[in-house]
Amino acid sequence: MSVNIYVADHSHIVYAEQICELVYKSALERGTGIAKRSPEYIADKMIAGKAVIALEGDKFAGFSYIETWSHSKFVANSGLIIAHEYRNTGLARRVKAKIFALSRKLYPQAKIFSITTGLAVMKINYELGFRPVPFSELTDDMEFWKGCKGCRNFDILERNNYKMCLCTGLLYDPAYKAKKPTKPILTGVSKVLIEAPLNKINSLISFKKND
Repeated sequence: MSVNIYVADHSHIVYAEQICELVYKSALERGTGIAKRSPEYIADKMIAGKAVIALEGDKFAGFSYIETWSHSKFVANSGLIIAHEYRNTGLARRVKAKIFALSRKLYPQAKIFSITTGLAVMKINYELGFRPVPFSELTDDMEFWKGCKGCRNFDILERNNYKMCLCTGLLYDPAYKAKKPTKPILTGVSKVLIEAPLNKINSLISFKKND
């Protein structure tokens, strides 16, 4: 596999509709919620240089983009999607690392966050220096939370006054860079999700399904 990852630009707009369709189909397959984005929105991110795209030649392989909130005090790494034939190849980790590096370059003082229901994404974020946090530690910019209206679980978020939902919040704070990291005390499910190697996650899921 020879997949290259680029900072997206105007030349990649042709993939915007395909990306949106794949994100929607993947959400249906997982049975999870989704914050819908239009091809025009994705194209704007590409033009602004706030997205990365993975390609094997001209074939689409993966994508992610950056959103800024609270006057750029917070940055969200969003919309991670990998084409079906490139999953379980390590490409998701490469795309996450690329969008994280781009976020650090464009917004070196910003806190970077992600909300996800995906176990593999949680693991990758943790390896990049993210840590699980309550939603109260994320941006309070309501425009961000309004973006969740397209998600099937939005009513849960709304009922909890935007402080809790099925997603897990993860945060990278550059202020911690100069401090000696401390290993969090993990128990139960949290310990399994964070410490289990990625190659064991699927077996854990299968076990639960067959239980």
